[in-house]
Amino acid sequence: MSEAVIARLDMTQSDFEAQFSALMISPFESDTGLTQKVADILQTVASEGDAAVTRFTNEFDQRDAHSLADLTIQQEALDAALVTISPDLRDALALAAERIRDFHQRQLAESWQYEDGEGNLLGQRVSPLDRVGVYVPGGRASYPSSVLMNTIPAKVAGVADIVMVAPAPHGEINPVVLAAASLAGVNKVYSVGGAQAIAALAYGTETIAKVDKIVGPGNRFVAEAKRQVFGRVGIDMVAGPSEILIIADGTVDPEWVTMDLFAQAEHDEYAQAILISPDQAYLDEVHACIDRKLPEMSRRDIISVSLRHRGALCKVPNLTSAVALSNRLAPEHLELAVAEPRALLDQISAAGAIFMGAMSSESLGDYCAGPNHVLPTSGSARFASPLGVYDFQRRSSLIGVSAVGAQLLGDVAAKIADAESLEAHSLSARMRMPDAQ
Repeated sequence: MSEAVIARLDMTQSDFEAQFSALMISPFESDTGLTQKVADILQTVASEGDAAVTRFTNEFDQRDAHSLADLTIQQEALDAALVTISPDLRDALALAAERIRDFHQRQLAESWQYEDGEGNLLGQRVSPLDRVGVYVPGGRASYPSSVLMNTIPAKVAGVADIVMVAPAPHGEINPVVLAAASLAGVNKVYSVGGAQAIAALAYGTETIAKVDKIVGPGNRFVAEAKRQVFGRVGIDMVAGPSEILIIADGTVDPEWVTMDLFAQAEHDEYAQAILISPDQAYLDEVHACIDRKLPEMSRRDIISVSLRHRGALCKVPNLTSAVALSNRLAPEHLELAVAEPRALLDQISAAGAIFMGAMSSESLGDYCAGPNHVLPTSGSARFASPLGVYDFQRRSSLIGVSAVGAQLLGDVAAKIADAESLEAHSLSARMRMPDAQ
């Protein structure tokens, strides 16, 4: 059984490079059928509005709605959900929200300006987006934490109108999701999911106003829909399956590390969980612990498929080699399960979130540590960053040129424009030069 559960890799073996490179390949190959289906849904919603959204929702989520009004969740229902959930859960959500808000307040950018030596006013004006759409998954699992993580940074940024969409298969939606929406300050909620929800947010319908940006995770249809509407609206990212990479030196309880691997693998069959260590005996302990603990897990079938298809226990010569492999993967979540995590930190070039030390489990980052759990996946941490307040702010440059500045800058601009053979640019700059009057 043990060999079937998770792959074992050794950096000294000749086939290591091929095996490790295979771990870096996204499991989502291009699917032209899916692309066309999503395109058809988007076009239909763009043309038919509310009627198409209602029809698709009835078909895909087994609903019996007559109009979008039947799919609208009123504020009273959100507030009632917050009251009716258990006090312990309500307190937990409130504390998580407070910590998320406190962290993101520190990201808030402000406008600034200055005058240079010629009296030119230069600066940057920072303003919030007007309207944002938040997609919250439903179906197999519901994520109130996603409501908090996607909504609170937008509220901190000053977004006035936050619209949430969430599928409700058979008309059922997790009341904890609604409670989180109330707590986070969502303005409107529609029990609509899938590509039709993304289309409604991107194009607008008679009922749902077009948004400036769409954030939040979803299934393959949602991810593809976000990809196709990008440019018409902003998106946070096209997210792939969730990932964790753990670098361990053997000092952290192997059961803790095993459960951290499970915590990622239980998301879905495509999630990735990898452990890298120079300690062979420790890898053997974790492997044995996986075999022992897996049958006890309620989501063992999902975990088993995830570990078997995309998981690995990797033996490396030293921690430096482990960090080098991590930088190649640029994982969504990186745990430094080592005695001295700060000693490795400066060597790490790419990771969505870095969890430092034995006590820093990735699950705390998912819910309540404070930093955002919406993170770049599929190696995109090489160039992308976690969701933050900055994703909900616009920046406009300010340029106010003085008479003295017009003389100096006009001459510079005209010379460069002449070199580019852009006559009107050159004339426009020279006409404002006082000496040209």
